[in-house]
Amino acid sequence: MHLVQGIIQHDLEEGKIMSTADAKEVAGETIPSPQDKVAGVDEESLTIDNTPTSSDDITEGEVESGEEEEEEEEEEEEEAEEEDNADDDDVEEDKEDAEAEAKAIAEATASADKSYVPPTSLLNSPSPYPLIRSVDGMSLKKYNPAPSVFTARSVPVPLRGKLNVPIHVTIGGSVVEYTVESEDYDVGFGVVAEREEGVTVVTPIDRVDAHVQAVSGKFLVGTVPCALIFTFDNEYSWFREKKITYQITVSPPTKENIISGRKLRATKALAVVSEDRASADERLEVVSEKREQLVQDVERLEKELEEKKKSLGVVEKEEGWLQKRVQLRSVQEDLLNRRLANGWEDENEVEGVIDEEESPERAEV
Repeated sequence: MHLVQGIIQHDLEEGKIMSTADAKEVAGETIPSPQDKVAGVDEESLTIDNTPTSSDDITEGEVESGEEEEEEEEEEEEEAEEEDNADDDDVEEDKEDAEAEAKAIAEATASADKSYVPPTSLLNSPSPYPLIRSVDGMSLKKYNPAPSVFTARSVPVPLRGKLNVPIHVTIGGSVVEYTVESEDYDVGFGVVAEREEGVTVVTPIDRVDAHVQAVSGKFLVGTVPCALIFTFDNEYSWFREKKITYQITVSPPTKENIISGRKLRATKALAVVSEDRASADERLEVVSEKREQLVQDVERLEKELEEKKKSLGVVEKEEGWLQKRVQLRSVQEDLLNRRLANGWEDENEVEGVIDEEESPERAEV
């Protein structure tokens, strides 16, 4: 009877429901079914053997077999329970890891947003909106949590050459994950981030045994816009072309990180804008005073210029008159010098006539 009760208990624990009739039938009892009552069988006329089964009626092999079955069932239950506990532990551990990673990403995003500096091109833009769009980030109306995945398989990298894979990131706080594999041989690999402010080395280029074990990594992109350049370097190889397979995943930030990032970036941008405005106000005051001084100088100089122009007119008129006078006097000097040197023409003519008149008289004499 002990063996039967153990089996029943096990079945109940396993979620199976055994009826009383089944249990009693197992114990050696016979219970009439409802159909027997309908057929007129008197319940009291039934002979029921309630004599307990003695231990002599159960052989030693059956007892040992039953005990082994109980032990196996108990072991199976314990193993199943351990597996369930292990699965629960794994789920809990994965949950804790996910929470820790989300927290780390949130902290890294907050740190990047705190160090946000508006690009010079945006500050120098004549329009106010490029800077505002940089602070706002992506629109929550267009938010899509699905990551962008870039994948290629067996891409050749020529010998003595390089392969650059550019990935453009426009949403601050995005998380970039990559996995790189090569076929048969190692390959050089590195990542840099190019921005307006300069170039940041994310992963220095180095030869990696990506044919033995895949190379993977994860990092956060804080300042955008940003061009990530994944470089596969095979310049060191003189004889072999390499083939690489890569998968690059760019996951956008969560809505919570976007909202908190906006506030941090707005605070930083406001500080920069306010400081620049204060500096501009000071410079504006100085420049305005200088402009007023220059305007006065220009007005004074313009008056002087008018006076100078008048004086210039007088001088030019006198100059013209004097030029004519000098020319006149030069001509007069020349004429006078000629007369003094050569005499006057009329005097020469008179002398010639007188000479002609005196010549016959002289001949007669």
